[in-house]
Amino acid sequence: MGNLWSRSEETQAFPIDTKFKLPSPLPSWPPGEGFASGIIDLGGLEVCQITSFNKIWSTSDQDGSDDTNVTFFEPSPIPDGFSMLGCYCQSNDSPLFGWVLAGKDVSGQTLAEPVDYTLVWSRNNSFYVWLPTPPEGYKSVGYIITNLPEKPSPDRIRCVRVDLTDELEADALLWSSNDVNVYGSRPKVRGREAQGVCVGTFVISKDGDDVSLSSLSCLKNNNFKNLTSYMPNLDQIDALIQEYSPRFYFHPKEAYFLASTKWYFENGVQLYHTGDESNPIPVEPTGSNLPQGGSNDGTYWLDLPVDETERERVKKGDLKSGEAYVHVKPMLGATFTDLAIWVFYPFNGPSTAKLGLVDIPLGRIGEHIGDWEHVTLRVSNFNGLLYRVYFAQHSGGVWVDTTSLEFLDASNNFAAYPSLNGHATYPVPGLVLQGNDVVGIRNDTAKSTNFFNVKGRYSIMAAEYINDVTELPWVNFSRKWGPKITYETGTEIEKLQNSLTTGSIGSSISSLLSLIPREFSSEDGPTGPKMKVDWDGDER
Repeated sequence: MGNLWSRSEETQAFPIDTKFKLPSPLPSWPPGEGFASGIIDLGGLEVCQITSFNKIWSTSDQDGSDDTNVTFFEPSPIPDGFSMLGCYCQSNDSPLFGWVLAGKDVSGQTLAEPVDYTLVWSRNNSFYVWLPTPPEGYKSVGYIITNLPEKPSPDRIRCVRVDLTDELEADALLWSSNDVNVYGSRPKVRGREAQGVCVGTFVISKDGDDVSLSSLSCLKNNNFKNLTSYMPNLDQIDALIQEYSPRFYFHPKEAYFLASTKWYFENGVQLYHTGDESNPIPVEPTGSNLPQGGSNDGTYWLDLPVDETERERVKKGDLKSGEAYVHVKPMLGATFTDLAIWVFYPFNGPSTAKLGLVDIPLGRIGEHIGDWEHVTLRVSNFNGLLYRVYFAQHSGGVWVDTTSLEFLDASNNFAAYPSLNGHATYPVPGLVLQGNDVVGIRNDTAKSTNFFNVKGRYSIMAAEYINDVTELPWVNFSRKWGPKITYETGTEIEKLQNSLTTGSIGSSISSLLSLIPREFSSEDGPTGPKMKVDWDGDER
């Protein structure tokens, strides 16, 4: 099918239209229990995702500019039997592509009308944000917004019984003025086993206080143990990967490509043990002879073949045998599925500094054996729609909304760009500097004829809620995938300074010391995906 988010003047012009619906038709998925059925039962409270809205007011209405403004929406229409739980706010610098949850009481007394309202914020006598006052035993999970100064009718919104709520926190800043900040909202505790559910609403902080944050809650999935009722099964996971997975485009100058773990182990990689370094052991193709469990205590590590020719060959990887490894996990109280797509590179190449208009190779700085990188697809369990993608970059990363992805060939697959040598992944090609505009570490990305399609070669590495998925032994290897070789970054910088004849450049390069991340100060192999904090937690 064609791209669901193809850009058109009708849906992407601003100011935002008063009504907008997600593109249709949505993909059809293989049969299963409850994934993409439209409704999730949180334990006597059914919720659905509302993706069409009426515009109530925009901050651009007061100054005519859309560059840094936001628009506030009321969900509409709401299905029969369901009630509004809160309203929605979005930045005007991207197409409308949001959602909020609506609720339906199916067990009795999970929802209640507010007993009153408190005015949280108003602007220009034309826009009012109201906080519902819940009855005892209930909490508010969102605001109601109006164009009139009179309090809204109590029947317009519902509060939620306290046992079906959880603590929230502010998400990304959406808009700021002298007296108010508007944020997205999300559960404070997030992860593979966390029950907090994002309602999709916004929160307001006035004059720097967080009183409003403490007055609102997110939802909680009390039906969390019944994951197979709304998470995708194996056939549906394959359909999601075929529909949405990325194509990794490598830089034209890239020399160090990804490879499958099987290829890596079959090409001379060895397991070392403290105290017996002279007797390394070849690794079996599945990692069946790797130590299992435990912690990264430094007693074992992997290294490339000793023979220098073979060592250099294995460093370059093998794109033809490349394979992606997918970890499937529930997120946001299992209302979303995260597909964390991991790829392995045998070697992370050296870094390059940018000093003004001059590029300076940094020798060994940035090099290490073994390099695990990933992108994560966040898919709605209500409708199977891809909402966000996380691009991991060094020790952090960035979430990108689906409407900002570079889609390929009229499909719903998108481009991802690993940086030259370092393999941090970016949503668009170009240059990103770690540092400042004058001095920094280069992250160069560009399209070439070397690419890797995830949907062509992948395996499910783990999906804890599916009994039929067996983790290969290498997944539970908790030690480093490369040796630790520590060196002084300052010594490497001094070598570069001594090799430079231009005094001003030699002087400037010393300022890199304060900009180079700690991870660049040694050759230190990484631990595997299961040892990362985002295996069980949310992305950073």
